[in-house]
Amino acid sequence: MAALGYLALANLVAFAAMGLDKSSARRGGRRIPERTLLTLAAIGGGPGAVLAQQTFRHKTRKQPFAGLLYAILIAQLAGAAYLLSGTAPVS
Repeated sequence: MAALGYLALANLVAFAAMGLDKSSARRGGRRIPERTLLTLAAIGGGPGAVLAQQTFRHKTRKQPFAGLLYAILIAQLAGAAYLLSGTAPVS
């Protein structure tokens, strides 16, 4: 249950960070580094970051950012599928 709470928070933070970065980009303000956005995605916020990318139309054509973001999401989905398949060792 704690893991679900963590993932919910990680996705909310990643979504919000992408939204804030898009807002800053429009205003010409200080931006959130791409490395930070990718890190937020990598620590569990991949789905939230991709949803924000599509919602805000932010960094959709920027490479290699977009490719790395989707690679993170695919790895997370593959890991979740493995864990949910019942073949993963449970500690």
